[in-house]
Amino acid sequence: MTDNRLNPGDAAPDFTLPDADGNDVSLADYRGRKVIVYFYPAASTPGCTKQACDFRDNLAELGGAGIDVIGISPDKPAKLAKFRDNEALTFPLLSDPEKTTLQAWGAFGEKTMYGKKVTGVIRSTFLVGADGKIEVAQYNVRATGHVAKLRRDLQV
Repeated sequence: MTDNRLNPGDAAPDFTLPDADGNDVSLADYRGRKVIVYFYPAASTPGCTKQACDFRDNLAELGGAGIDVIGISPDKPAKLAKFRDNEALTFPLLSDPEKTTLQAWGAFGEKTMYGKKVTGVIRSTFLVGADGKIEVAQYNVRATGHVAKLRRDLQV
């Protein structure tokens, strides 16, 4: 497993993944707009729910600044649909059970959890510019308070 972390200026790796309803969503669909792509370990877990709800609650401000949001996890579409419906999430949640997109973005690999080294999803957030290049790359972000910090950083 390689540590292929992305940096500002890198081209964002393209992807096409199914959303909660099984419809394909591609990064290319967002060309010409800025998009936050965030990776999270598992739908309906406390940290991931808090993070998703923070994005949901800030969607109007982010959208007003021309920024869309996409969440990606290894969960199957049916689990994502339940998560979306339970939390009234209004942005696409994409399914990457093969973890190919997670790996391409450096969001899957070795991390420390409760003092132990484990392999899994690294909670990560990226801002992709309208030109398809990475503008912000943040790894090992906290679930709580992350969206507020991101808004401050982006001045949104």
